[in-house]
Amino acid sequence: MGSLGKLISEKGWTLFLDRDGVINTRLPADYVKAPEQFEFNPGVLEAMEIFSGLFSHVFVVTNQQGIGRGLMTNQDLNRVHEHMISMVNKAGGKIDKVYYSPDLSNKGSFTRKPAVGMGLKARKEFPEIRFKKSIMVGDTFSDMLFGRRLDMIDVLITTDPVEISVCGEMPDYLFPDLISFAKELKR
Repeated sequence: MGSLGKLISEKGWTLFLDRDGVINTRLPADYVKAPEQFEFNPGVLEAMEIFSGLFSHVFVVTNQQGIGRGLMTNQDLNRVHEHMISMVNKAGGKIDKVYYSPDLSNKGSFTRKPAVGMGLKARKEFPEIRFKKSIMVGDTFSDMLFGRRLDMIDVLITTDPVEISVCGEMPDYLFPDLISFAKELKR
């Protein structure tokens, strides 16, 4: 078992995942507004199956300012998330709950990452969560800062040299994709 796998070998660990760019393909200069636009990144469904056997809880935490911009509705987003959860379940994985912030980035929202509102809401609804036994996986500095502020282990998913340099030494681990991270946990 790899060092990460040993770390989470005891029960009670929680996984927080960003969505766009980690679970699904990020649409350049656009938002995933319908299930037909949602495309899983390679290896994600296999990774989600692995995670379901390792983590007590798996959550998605995602900023979705397309709602705040009036480009989609909460109902549109819920349909996208229902599709995502259904496909993950069919592949043998699980997502306990999706938390999202519809707020615009310039509003100083408490729920929008890197603010910690979504994490605190998850812990309120699932009081067994311990942030010191949680991992935040994302593809941006905002995701890493969210995890750091809640004292989680941070995992950056990217091959983009710009994002790697922006995040600097903040992430605890760096992987090119979600399946590489999942396989390391299983080693």
